[in-house]
Amino acid sequence: MKKAIIGKKIGMTQIFTETGAVIPVTVIEAGPCVVAQKKTVDKDGYSAVQLGFCDIAEKKLTNPLVGHYKKANISAKKHLKEFRLDNADELNVGDEIKADAFAVGECVDVTGTTKGRGYSGVIKRWNAHRLRMTHGTGPVHRQVGSMGACSSPSRVYKNKKMAGQYGNEQVTVLNLDIVKIDAEKNLIAVKGAVPGAKGQIVFIRDTVKA
Repeated sequence: MKKAIIGKKIGMTQIFTETGAVIPVTVIEAGPCVVAQKKTVDKDGYSAVQLGFCDIAEKKLTNPLVGHYKKANISAKKHLKEFRLDNADELNVGDEIKADAFAVGECVDVTGTTKGRGYSGVIKRWNAHRLRMTHGTGPVHRQVGSMGACSSPSRVYKNKKMAGQYGNEQVTVLNLDIVKIDAEKNLIAVKGAVPGAKGQIVFIRDTVKA
């Protein structure tokens, strides 16, 4: 992985190709990001860079974070994320990374936090089948149903698909094509859907797939 950037999901739209084909895309405001910290093998045991995104007033941050930015001699940022890049040694604190670091046609992995759907039942959460609409299965027909044998093992196995918290978890979508880049506005249009609601912070990096 040689490139990575922090961005904000703007929303979805569609782009028409020269042949008239329609491509559904997600528009992401990617950067500009600033290198806030550099990790080296000699000092930290591994090589990485910490990127900062989106300016914020210092009064909204804790004193340790304010000192962290002053040490790097950069403006205060709202979001921080560390990336282990192959070329981390070539980057220095204060360097700026913009959307033009990527190119049209490249494949990227996008990581985001899915929309939280609260406490959900098995039908919505796991796409389970409802119970038969006949006598003897009521009064609730959307419940989980049988849990397995009773006398043995006398318990419910782990990882049983049941009702519970649905969404609000980190998800990475692999191998998405970059369809269009607006370097002036720092916008990247990625083919397909990206996890999260509008305004959600996402992380873009080179794909791990060949």
